[in-house]
Amino acid sequence: MELSHSLLLNEEACHQLGDVQKAEFIFEWLRYLEKLLLTTSRNDVREKQKTLVEQLLSLLNSSPGPPTRKLLAKNLAIIYSIGDTFSVYETIDKCNDLIRSKDDSPSYLPTKLAAVVCLGSLYKKLGRILGNTFTDTVGNILKAMKSAESQGRYEIMLSLQNILNGLGAAATPCHRDIYKAARSCLTDRSMAVRCAAAKCLLELQNEAIFMWNTDLDSVTTLCFKSFEGSNYDVRIAVSKLLGTILAKAIISKHPGSASHQSIRRVSLEEVLELLGTGFLRGSSGFLRASGDMLKGTSSVSRDVRVGVTQAYVVFISTLGGPWLEKNFAVFLSHLLSLVSQSHPKATQTQVDAVCCRRCVSFILRATVGGLLGEKAQIAAAKEICQAIWKLKKVSDAVLSDGNLETRLSSANVAANQHMLVCALQELGNLIHSLGTTAAPLFQDSSTGLLDGVIAVIPHPSNCVRLAAAWCLHCIAVALPSSLTPLLDRCLERLTVLKSSPEAVTGFSFAVAALLGAVKHCPLGIPHGKGKIVMTLAEDLLCSATQNSRLSAQRMQAGWLLIAALMTLGPAVVTHHLARVLLLWKCIFPASPKDLETEKSRGDLFTWQVTLEGRAGALSAIKSFVSHCGDLLTEEVIQHLLLPLPCAVDLLTQLSSILKTYGSPLKTSSVVYRQRLYELLILLPPETYQGNFCAILKELTADLTAPDIQVAASLCLLPSLCHQNDLLILSPLLQETDHRFIEEQLLLGNGVACGSLEYDPYSLYEDIEGDSVPKPLPPTLSVISSAAKLFGIVCTHVEDAQRLLTLEQLLNSIKHTKGVRQQVVQLHVVSSISNFLKYLAGSKGSLRPEGIRRRVLTLVMGALESTNPLLRCAAAEAWARLAQVVDDGVFTAGLAQVSFEKLKSARDVVTRTGHSLALGSLHRYLGGISSSQHLNSCIGILYTLSQDSTSPDVQTWALHSLSLIIDSAGALYYVHVEPTLSLIILLLLNVPPTHAEVHQSLGRCLNALITMLGPELQGNNPSVSTLRTSCLLGCAVMQDNPGCLVQAQAISCLQQLHMFAPRHVNLSSLVSSLCVNLCSPYLLLRRAVLACLRQLVQREAAEVSEHAVVLAKDSKEELTPDANIREVGLEGALLTLLDKETDQRLCQDIKETLNHMLTSMAVEKLSFWLKLCKDVLAASADFTGVTCVDAMQEEEGDRGDDASVLTTRNNEKSHPFTNPRWATRVFAAECVCRIIKQCENANSAHFDIALAQEMKKKDSRNDFLVLHLADLIRMAFMAATDHSDQLRLSGLETLLVVIRQFAAIPEPEFPGHVILEQYQANVGAALRPAFTSDTPPDVTAKACQVCSAWISSGVVSDLNDLRRVHQLLVSSLTKIQAGKEALSHLYNESASTMEILAVLKAWAEVYIIAVQSHKNHKQISKTTTCSEGLLDLVHTDLGTLSRLWLAALQDFALLTLSSDFASQLPDEGGAFYTAETSENAKLHYHNSWALILHASALWLTSTGFAVAEPDEGAANLSRPVTPTSMCQGSSSSATAKSPEDVYTDRFHLILGTSVEFLCSLRSDASMESITACLHALQALLDVPWPRSKVGSDQDLGIELLNVLHRVILTRESPSIQLASLEVVRQIICAAQEHVKEKRRSAEVDDGAAEKETLPEFGEGKDTGGLVPGKSLVFATLELCVCILVRQLPELNPELTGGPGVKATKPQMLSEDGSKLVSAALVILSELPTVCSPEGSISVLPTVLYLTIGVLRETAVKLPGGQLSSTAAASLQALKGILSSPMARAEKSHTAWTDLFRSALTTVLDCWDPVDGTHQELDEVSLLTAITVFILSTSPEVTTIPCLQKRCIEKFKATLETKDPMVQIKTYQLLHSIFQYPNPTVSYPYIYSLASSVVEKLQEIDKRKPEDTIELQIFQEGIKVLEALVPVAEEQHRSQLVACLLPILISFLLDENALGSATSVMRNLHDFALQNLMQIGPQYSSVFKNVMASTPSLKARLEAAIKGIQESVKVKLPSSKHTVNPGKNSSIQLKTSFL
Repeated sequence: MELSHSLLLNEEACHQLGDVQKAEFIFEWLRYLEKLLLTTSRNDVREKQKTLVEQLLSLLNSSPGPPTRKLLAKNLAIIYSIGDTFSVYETIDKCNDLIRSKDDSPSYLPTKLAAVVCLGSLYKKLGRILGNTFTDTVGNILKAMKSAESQGRYEIMLSLQNILNGLGAAATPCHRDIYKAARSCLTDRSMAVRCAAAKCLLELQNEAIFMWNTDLDSVTTLCFKSFEGSNYDVRIAVSKLLGTILAKAIISKHPGSASHQSIRRVSLEEVLELLGTGFLRGSSGFLRASGDMLKGTSSVSRDVRVGVTQAYVVFISTLGGPWLEKNFAVFLSHLLSLVSQSHPKATQTQVDAVCCRRCVSFILRATVGGLLGEKAQIAAAKEICQAIWKLKKVSDAVLSDGNLETRLSSANVAANQHMLVCALQELGNLIHSLGTTAAPLFQDSSTGLLDGVIAVIPHPSNCVRLAAAWCLHCIAVALPSSLTPLLDRCLERLTVLKSSPEAVTGFSFAVAALLGAVKHCPLGIPHGKGKIVMTLAEDLLCSATQNSRLSAQRMQAGWLLIAALMTLGPAVVTHHLARVLLLWKCIFPASPKDLETEKSRGDLFTWQVTLEGRAGALSAIKSFVSHCGDLLTEEVIQHLLLPLPCAVDLLTQLSSILKTYGSPLKTSSVVYRQRLYELLILLPPETYQGNFCAILKELTADLTAPDIQVAASLCLLPSLCHQNDLLILSPLLQETDHRFIEEQLLLGNGVACGSLEYDPYSLYEDIEGDSVPKPLPPTLSVISSAAKLFGIVCTHVEDAQRLLTLEQLLNSIKHTKGVRQQVVQLHVVSSISNFLKYLAGSKGSLRPEGIRRRVLTLVMGALESTNPLLRCAAAEAWARLAQVVDDGVFTAGLAQVSFEKLKSARDVVTRTGHSLALGSLHRYLGGISSSQHLNSCIGILYTLSQDSTSPDVQTWALHSLSLIIDSAGALYYVHVEPTLSLIILLLLNVPPTHAEVHQSLGRCLNALITMLGPELQGNNPSVSTLRTSCLLGCAVMQDNPGCLVQAQAISCLQQLHMFAPRHVNLSSLVSSLCVNLCSPYLLLRRAVLACLRQLVQREAAEVSEHAVVLAKDSKEELTPDANIREVGLEGALLTLLDKETDQRLCQDIKETLNHMLTSMAVEKLSFWLKLCKDVLAASADFTGVTCVDAMQEEEGDRGDDASVLTTRNNEKSHPFTNPRWATRVFAAECVCRIIKQCENANSAHFDIALAQEMKKKDSRNDFLVLHLADLIRMAFMAATDHSDQLRLSGLETLLVVIRQFAAIPEPEFPGHVILEQYQANVGAALRPAFTSDTPPDVTAKACQVCSAWISSGVVSDLNDLRRVHQLLVSSLTKIQAGKEALSHLYNESASTMEILAVLKAWAEVYIIAVQSHKNHKQISKTTTCSEGLLDLVHTDLGTLSRLWLAALQDFALLTLSSDFASQLPDEGGAFYTAETSENAKLHYHNSWALILHASALWLTSTGFAVAEPDEGAANLSRPVTPTSMCQGSSSSATAKSPEDVYTDRFHLILGTSVEFLCSLRSDASMESITACLHALQALLDVPWPRSKVGSDQDLGIELLNVLHRVILTRESPSIQLASLEVVRQIICAAQEHVKEKRRSAEVDDGAAEKETLPEFGEGKDTGGLVPGKSLVFATLELCVCILVRQLPELNPELTGGPGVKATKPQMLSEDGSKLVSAALVILSELPTVCSPEGSISVLPTVLYLTIGVLRETAVKLPGGQLSSTAAASLQALKGILSSPMARAEKSHTAWTDLFRSALTTVLDCWDPVDGTHQELDEVSLLTAITVFILSTSPEVTTIPCLQKRCIEKFKATLETKDPMVQIKTYQLLHSIFQYPNPTVSYPYIYSLASSVVEKLQEIDKRKPEDTIELQIFQEGIKVLEALVPVAEEQHRSQLVACLLPILISFLLDENALGSATSVMRNLHDFALQNLMQIGPQYSSVFKNVMASTPSLKARLEAAIKGIQESVKVKLPSSKHTVNPGKNSSIQLKTSFL
């Protein structure tokens, strides 16, 4: 293939190839040439032009295939447009000669066609350059057309289209001729020719004025004719032509005034009249129609009507939304008139009426729903409403006329029913799509919308009543707040008008539809409504028999209400279940005898009512089973089953009853059957086992009933065929945008489309999408239910019964003829398919031979049926049969049957059926085990797929081949190459008119690519050949005119891109995607988006760039609807999302945009924010945004803000026109996602100073913080919109913005934050959410934002905060009344949600207020905002605390397990009702944690003080001891004492926390866990709860175990730290308790002997700690867990023994260090909780761990600092060593021994282990030794051996080279030397003082050079100075004498002082200061020294003189020089010592 990549064709290489490869080679060359020519210079092309043209023309003569000729023509045109044009005339002549040629052989045809295509291409590209040659060419082509076959006509039409396109107005002379030719082709028998003719005429009408003027009528009629017998593609093409021409006729500006006379103006009315004629009379023209009309024979064929419907839509879309807005009233009245009584023919049968209504609805949906923005839609809804009022008046006038008899019989009642239905349905759909933005419609009383709809509910016509009910359903779903009022209103009317049959049915429909709407409204309806509905239903059922005129209606209404009530779910139904079951039992006779009595007594009327009632009861129970599965207990099922046998008995009797009473009972009996079947399908089969035989018999009779006329294959079979197989049947089965109207063509002329009047019970059912439910007529739906049930029952009966049934079915097929036989066969096959499907699904098997044989016969017959759908279902059943029999021999036999048939048969039917059967077998059974089967299968299918005489056979065979490729997997590998060349061969040769063959080829290619998978990336020659072929195949399909083939091409490329991304040309793929973004074909759009979604996951930026580049390069706009050039691909997708109605597509668009946003939002920040802003602002009401603009002016310098804001004022139109609310919600969600993305990116996004600085450096930098104004504005616009969903999104955005930006300081105003300037906007955004009519979910969200805003600390001024605080106060006032006071519009759980949201918000504010108050107290600043915040909350704290505790109590009740259900209060809790407790749980779960924390803080703040009235306030300060607690409770047993109240509260908070922490679910939020732990901390902060915990040891242990579990299961450091803090408090409580006990014991037994005191604390007298019973043990477990997790080396099991192992000390992370430090603090406290004996047990462990931490983490740090963990372990060590237990007499000796061992361990740390020296930090270890020396009693450290080792360590460190270590050593020695006890300090002084002096003298000689040495010197001097006062009198003088010379030696005279370094100068100052101090103190020694050494004296005097002279100048600075020395010395934290 590489050889084909050259400018000229490599003919040598080409001739060596075989035919298929040659064709491939040429196509590849042409593809390459097209790209190459566009980039080659003009001169190069001219050089080679002659040869190139010759080569192309020679290819022209070699009969090229369709794709090749298209490319060839394109290239020719490009060559002439770049190179010279003089030889073009020759080329044109050559082409004309080829066309004129008389050779008619099939082999010459491709050359002729290629010539035609070339001409079209040349004229299109070169246009007028070609002068007047076109007249001959056009004449020649038209002449050729007369004798051309369909392919020729097709190509000629397209070629003419191209010629017209190129020549424009110049082609006028030929317009008439072309018009004539195209007219005849528009009604051609080939559909492809019709499409081509439509395209040609569409091109022609651009210039040919006569088409939309003088010939308008005839063009219109012609189009109507063209619709007859058309397919979907023709309807799309012709409707586009017709719609465009008619729109042109109205809007065209007529050229020139001269010709003005001859041109007639066409009015809108005339055009609508023309379209209406086509809709009502079809293509029979205007004159002939009248004759037929008189005879009453004419009925419009459905395809004409559907075509005209589409033309209406094109017509309006072409005129555009603004036009429709202006002319909507005229348009609406015209549309409604189409189904009015003035055209009785259109609606004479119900079937016709339903179809016409569908068409009208479709036109309204597509135009009003698709073209108008929300404001215009509201106006349209008002128009429709007026139309409804008018129609209502007309029907009222008819009804009020004359007496009752004539009135009801008069046909006029139905006069306007269809108009009303259409109007009501569109009104419902409109409001449904508007959602809450439709609110203004209902506030406008002049429209009277609701009154209008409710007024037509009691209309005499059933279909109007249903439409009105559905309209109410839509209104309720759109505006949940209207649901309850509407329900109340309808229930009230139903009760009042109980005696009017129309009102009873109408309002019961309305109530059912409204109850069906509840599940779409998350806020629900009040629980009590269920009871009202149930009571009313019972009332209707009981009173049904009282008045025979109303019996049937009341019966139906009662059961309908009960059935609808079931959709409210178990929570509601459980209360009414007993009554429903009773009614259910009563509606059926109790025994078969009663049924006989009924039969003998009944008459026609009673049977009608009875069947109506029983069918209703069956529906109600079906609804119960499907909506309340949770209530189906054994007991309930038993109740349900009681009447079932009787219901089945009645089923068997129906036929005899029918015989008696005839056809009036027909419908009700069919409905009864259908309802019973539907119920049985839902129930478990074993429940009605006894009735199997009877049911099966009835089913067989139903399926083969003699009176069924219509074959409803479409209702039965699609669900039984495999989804993928439906693609080959007909494009009609595929999903399209016109599915709603196209469905009627599928069903055939006799069958009605689905419509609401066929089954009122579908009013409350869930349906896909938002359109009206479309139940099929009962006669059809009963068959599909019967077929389904047959499958279930047949699976469960005995084999003998099965055999009998199958025999019956076979016979019934045999004994019928003609159409009847087809119908029966269809029913039988569908039921057999269901049986096999169900059997396979339940893993059953089909053993007996007889049954297999009969099933096989049945299926075999269907495989050869003429109905393609039936063949498809049969092929599926064929494979399922093999699957169920599960026997290799049988399967092989089946395959053999198909092989034989395919070899011998020649008819299309057999070949298609059996080829699919082979494919299906493979699909269900893999590769059918043997490869020989596979080979023969593939061989046969290869042959069939090349049968060019029948495209159908090719299509089915190729489809089957694709299934085999899919299922064979690796087995297929050997066949890949031949298959691929077959596919390419066919792609290059099958005519484009056979799109279905191309689609199957696409599926094969797709399957091959999937099978090859990642191997396609390989580089070896065979793989690259395969890959090139695949890409070539995709290219051929991309060029195919059929949209569905292009869709296949895209999905193939998508697969290729997944497996071999490098080899797919992304830019060409993206360009083909962009071109098809707005294709009229739904499947193509889906393919485009599925592909885009995949591409942007990997390469979003590239895709986006390619799209923009492409849009800029392309001459014409890519797609008219997607404006990529201006808003990029992202904007185009947003626009598409706004227009698209298909759910799956919308999902794909959203995902694509999300992927793009994730990968690009940070880089293209401004672009994305502008997109979101444009969408949000496009439809925002700008009056609301003015307050935001006010502060925009001073922001001129704020980067992009200003520029983005001004774009709105530009003249150019907005990129997004009126986006819908759903799109705006998506945009708001995108804003939140953008913020999240920036969070993970550069920190400058949230730092304004940094952002501005980086922006200055490079203006391309862009940061989120610079767009803060926009973010606030967008959140504001969204939060104040009409749409509730958008308000929620806006508030969420605001919340995210506040959380992210709250802490960012404002650089220009220090002390302020940047959000502060937006407080007005935040307030304005929140205020509307607190109005009385706001739904609770919005208010709840707003509360969350309020609390976030208040607690964020953005606003420091209290007065400013008050605005938002006031909103919370108002909501608090609202909820104080509890659950009763809140609105009754929604379910009680909605008010629970609102109350809890308010309480949670207050809790958050209170928590923050308390925290900041604490922080400020610590910093002890003046009272600022925090104080104020606490004051703000303080006023409401009383109320709040009460409500908080009530909420917690509710939560506690709700979390009890179901075993306690009986003990719960019947009325519910404070904020929830018992019935809605399930729904309420969720809201409590969301908010309890913060409320708990706040309650705990409040209780803490009150201090749990229990004051007795007489003891006054003195009592408050004393902690409450257990003794005082008992007295309190006994004195007042009746009323709860304060003590009891506090105890209850304490247990409530403790219990809630512990229960939650005990059973942490994996989804428990971190926020809740943290809040719980903080609540416990707060609780234990005060003495009283501590005494509770301290005195109850079990409670403490329980708490510790829970916390241990939290630490084990949660890795978060913050949670572990919080847990440790609680542990510390528990230990603290235990300590207090022990102290208190000891104190009181001492007080009581003061006089007694000390020895008799009982031991308090753990371990008592024995010292034993029992696991599980010991608080200390539990604490130890927990601390060890923390320590070992951070430092595994502490675990002796890991390190292989308790000995010290050489491990390198490590630095822990910051969090790790904090955890370890916290654990050490707890450990050091443990001994004090024990008795002396207990402490002895604990101490070794505690010491081991503390020293272990020191050993493992004593890392050397620069500057001699200690690591935080080492510091903590030293602190802990000091705590343990100085513990009082060490001095207690009982434990003293043991402790001393242990301390000595510990000290030894510390000393051992220095020694090298295993020959390696550890790099421990000497400073930490020395400090540890010092702590031992100073903190323990002398006997620990004065043992000679230990003392000696300690002194050695000090000596060694004094010798060290590290200056920092030296400094530290001096500091430590300083503290030891000063120790008051001489036995401890003297040995050290004796051993070490001399070393210190030596060291100092060394420095004296060497003179310090830097500050470090200076510091060493200073510390050394301090040590010596410390020795002086300690020394005995006689030695002092010697010490001072040593000191003085050293000090004086550092003094400088005034000359030296000037030139000295700063170090020397500092030293000089230091020495001088010390001399000044020492001199006066030891004056005699001083004088002696001075006297004996005059040199020293001289030096000192010189220095003092120097000082005195400079004192005036130097004094201030000298102070400064001394101080830094002091500060920079790193002083040891003396707290250790």
